[in-house]
Amino acid sequence: MNSDVTYDEFDRQLGELLARAQQESGAADTLATLDAVRAKYAGRANGELLAFQKQIPSFDGDERKRAGQRFNEIKQAVDAALAQRQDALRASERQATPQADLTMPGRRQYCGAKHPVTLVVEEIIDIFRTLGFTVATGPEAETEWYNFHALNFPPDHPAMDAHDTMYLRDGVVLRTHTSPVQIRTLQTQKPPIRILAPGNVYRLDPFDASHAPMFQQVEGLAVDEGVSFVDLKATLSYFAREFFGSARTRFRPSYFPFTEPSAEMDVECRLCKGAGCAACKGTGWMEILGAGMVHPNVLEASGVDSEQYTGWAFGMGPGRIALQRYDIPDIRILYDSDVRVLEQVAR
Repeated sequence: MNSDVTYDEFDRQLGELLARAQQESGAADTLATLDAVRAKYAGRANGELLAFQKQIPSFDGDERKRAGQRFNEIKQAVDAALAQRQDALRASERQATPQADLTMPGRRQYCGAKHPVTLVVEEIIDIFRTLGFTVATGPEAETEWYNFHALNFPPDHPAMDAHDTMYLRDGVVLRTHTSPVQIRTLQTQKPPIRILAPGNVYRLDPFDASHAPMFQQVEGLAVDEGVSFVDLKATLSYFAREFFGSARTRFRPSYFPFTEPSAEMDVECRLCKGAGCAACKGTGWMEILGAGMVHPNVLEASGVDSEQYTGWAFGMGPGRIALQRYDIPDIRILYDSDVRVLEQVAR
């Protein structure tokens, strides 16, 4: 505006500004449009009101005072028009936006917990720790020598075929059991030895109600002078009583390349109470472990004198044991990452 404007002209132009601001504020149909109107008239950088404010010092005496008062009146009126339209637009948006249904139930919060298999492994370790066993670990990627040859597997054993074992490269496999940990322990420690070897193992098994291609295993090894099969059966029977309580157990003759004689231990299926179901394949029994006296060839391959020392070993699948402990009908449930399963066994 012209710096030589009279007060009357100043007052008239302010009135026109107010009229335009009120008209454009009332016509704004969105908050974004209203923000543009606010910047145009009341913006601190280049709003039209700013030009009038800068003109006030050019008046003399009473006119300067009157100009300042008039400017404040117009500014307040413009701000009021903008605020009124803003409130109206916000109210309209709230009505158009779906509101929360306060009658709906709240979202359920699940309580996480240790995995059932983890709980079983910890309980197994606790039971055997009372018998003097310690925990040993080893790599999951193993050489064929540790996984097969040192364990007395013949070169043509079917477990060494690619349809049973996961090969990473020539001579290296994902371990099919934690027995290599036993070999490594025998190589580095002198008897007496009592260890548990928990860990993940990998096999190209079908993924069904009782099998998985990757699962946890816990193996045990005891080597000393005068160790016999009687010690093996007494130890495993003690474990079964501690873990399963009054559930019936049985031993069956079996064969493993690394033990002789060998046996498998079954526990009465707690899911069907011995009647037969998918988990126990209709037998009424659930195999929980294989065991036997350590083959002399395994001791010799590990540098242990088989004439002086004897030993026994076992291997069990905590996944299958978890099915029995927590009445889970299908092992695949353990791998579904369903928090509801953990919530049921949380403690």
